[in-house]
Amino acid sequence: MTGANGGKPSYWSAEVGRKSNALDLEPDVFKLDEPIAIARSLKTSAEASGRRKSAPFRSAMSMLNFYINRAGRNLPAERKRVLEAAKGELRRVFGRA
Repeated sequence: MTGANGGKPSYWSAEVGRKSNALDLEPDVFKLDEPIAIARSLKTSAEASGRRKSAPFRSAMSMLNFYINRAGRNLPAERKRVLEAAKGELRRVFGRA
């Protein structure tokens, strides 16, 4: 897939991450080191959003799953471990544990 300018490839999933109509995410939220920090940031973004179409918990979990799935095999094991742990923390901060 070549980008509109004929250079670097463009991917629809990257565009979704940048321009999601559901949440305005903190920059580099998925690069944070602590699962609880990722969960708290996603919770704050989801609760503040006036554009999301479902409950805050569902929107936050969807964005986290989308990021994990989009990265696929390119996601290092340690990073995947942190992001998977963030799912549990997200459930906890939303009182769904």
